Amino acid sequence: MSERYVTLRPPLNVFGGFTMAKKNIAHDEVEIDYSLNDLLLRGRVSAPAIEKELPSGDKLVEFRLIVSREKGAGVDTLDIAAWSAKSRRSALSLKGDEWIEVSGSIHRRFWKGASGLASRWQVEAIEIRRI
Repeated sequence: MSERYVTLRPPLNVFGGFTMAKKNIAHDEVEIDYSLNDLLLRGRVSAPAIEKELPSGDKLVEFRLIVSREKGAGVDTLDIAAWSAKSRRSALSLKGDEWIEVSGSIHRRFWKGASGLASRWQVEAIEIRRI
């Protein structure tokens, strides 16, 4: 028995996006996966963005976004990464204390560090716009 993921069309989720489904080829049954990794953040840029090149040759731009918690209970500072050429250009044009809106998704990144395997959560910016 083998499994594979298929995209069901037309869109099945309430956000107008496509829903992934696991299809059991032997029995032709479909198990729908209702997962959604889609976020929208609004906040202040903490400092100008930094451009990086990874050992793999991939380029990205990183910055931090300061987001207030509900009812004035402090702030969260979130790591934002821009990977596409368009989002990298947008990120590099940001200035500290500028109010922006970021849409994207959250990912856990893994790498080998000096003390072994390391990881962190990172927001991948798909779109960045000033507000």
